[in-house]
Amino acid sequence: MILPVWNAAATLPECLDSLAAQTLRDFEIVALDDGSTDGSRELLAAHARAEPRLRLLPRPHRGLVASLNEAAQAARAPLLARMDADDVAHPERLGLQLERLAREHEETILGARVRLRASSASGAGMRAYVSWSNRLLTHEAIARDIFVESPLVHPSVMLPRRQLQRLGGYRDGPFPEDYDLWLRAHAAGLRFAKRAEVLLEWRDLSGRLTRTDPRYAAPRFRERKLEALLAGPLKARAAVVWGAGPIGKAWARDLLASGARLAAFAEVAPRKLGQRIHGAPVLEAPHAGRIAGALHLLAVGQPGARRRLRALARRLGLVEGRDFVAVA
Repeated sequence: MILPVWNAAATLPECLDSLAAQTLRDFEIVALDDGSTDGSRELLAAHARAEPRLRLLPRPHRGLVASLNEAAQAARAPLLARMDADDVAHPERLGLQLERLAREHEETILGARVRLRASSASGAGMRAYVSWSNRLLTHEAIARDIFVESPLVHPSVMLPRRQLQRLGGYRDGPFPEDYDLWLRAHAAGLRFAKRAEVLLEWRDLSGRLTRTDPRYAAPRFRERKLEALLAGPLKARAAVVWGAGPIGKAWARDLLASGARLAAFAEVAPRKLGQRIHGAPVLEAPHAGRIAGALHLLAVGQPGARRRLRALARRLGLVEGRDFVAVA
């Protein structure tokens, strides 16, 4: 278990209690304290005196990515499980994930369903994200939606240490480190899976990095998606953006800024047809679907719109993953 800790004294005891209650007994906890100043390090030291499976690695504050890589390098087990100091593991979490990975391909990254511990900061968007993520259980479903959002809740994941090393560990950059890892794993041909059980209570606090750090803002996700697409299915191809609303326009701007070719927008709203946006024509979907060789990017965020556009693209003879991908 890789457990990065930074100023988490308020939630750390419950987290550690949930690990002590695991039905799987043979595991270690690599707890890296990243320069905490609120008593977290002292809590970890006291817990380590009573829990021989816990190894405390204290060091000055360097940030989450450095903590994850250092803890992963210090781990001795062939499988790495992730957890954050404000989350709570189901008693059977590690045992069930270990059992599943024993049956999976050796190049599999395994997540689990989570239950959101909502706070006053939790809105409809976070609840919708958890509901969406919890529906993605198979490699095919996760790979299909990998350009929509991060399909795995990071602290629910277990993966082979060798595969993390193969990918070069976590990267520190202007992007979410977990989503970046999933995109690189996907490009490298690794597989994904998810346990259908709820195995983690995922706490959504107002001070979480995903709420306060600009690396987790929507534009950073979009930039990282575009980078992966340009290195993969969009390489040397023109793009057709499905959706001429704010999301589609943002994608068009980033595509043009990256030097990619924007062939057209595809729209179903009659009032938008015939316009030109960023120099590209807005066409009816059947006409846009006939643009040869293009990759169609489904860039719509309204509830149900992605499902409807997927169905329309398939009716036009487009194949998901080859001719079109959903990006929002």
